[in-house]
Order: sequence, then structure tokens, then C-alpha cells
Amino acid sequence: MNRYDLQDLALIRCREARVLPENGNYEGSYYLCGYVVECGLKACIAKQTRLHDFPDKKVVNASYSHKLGDLVKIAALGPDLDKELESNPDFTDNWNTVKDWSEKSRYEKHTDKEAQDLYSAIADAKQGVLQWIKRYW
Repeated sequence: MNRYDLQDLALIRCREARVLPENGNYEGSYYLCGYVVECGLKACIAKQTRLHDFPDKKVVNASYSHKLGDLVKIAALGPDLDKELESNPDFTDNWNTVKDWSEKSRYEKHTDKEAQDLYSAIADAKQGVLQWIKRYW
């Protein structure tokens, strides 16, 4: 799997997360929203890999995380995220909605509002988390 595969998966999961609530599948939408961000951040990590370079084992192992905050650090986006959070209150609201997502949400129930809020935080065309990630992937 390469950077472009991860970008495609992020966009696919975003489309899926958008349509699931139309059929009452809020839990699935909520769950997939987190994977939109995860795949996007992993595309940013993959962008750092250079052809024919032997990857650092710590980075490789750490990249298999589902924790969005950890993936931001591994992608070396921490300073950029901090700047965006300081200067953009709308993005800050969206990041705060997204940052605590967990893959464990697959075992949790979520309401329509929770799914819609998470989707909006990710997919907002101007201040969404996915739009921010796309600057770096």
C-alpha cells in the first residue's frame, strides 16, 4: 500500500461515511469518519518515505497506530497543527470533535447527531480536518 492508495481510501471512506446515515447507519458512519483521518495521516507519513531508503523501524511500528494524535506526531505535523489550532477557531472546533475518535468506536453506539458532527468536522470544505490533511499528503 502506498501514499496514493491511502489517499484514495480516505476519500472512499469519506463518501461511505456520508451516505450511511441516510439509511440509519450512524455507528458505521461514525466509525468510518475516523478512518478518513487515519488514512489521510498515514498518507502523510508515507510521503516521508524515500525510494530505496531503509525505513526506521520505530517509525514503521508506530505508524500502525489508530491514535490520531500519535499519527500527527509521526507525520511530523505537530507544529503545523499547533499553528492551525492557534489561528483558526473553526478548525479548532473541528479538530476537537475528531481528535478523540478511536477504533474502539466500532463497539459503541452513536446517534445521528454524533455521526453528523464527526462527518462535518472532517468533511467541511473550508475548515475540515480532511482539507487540512490534504495540504500535506
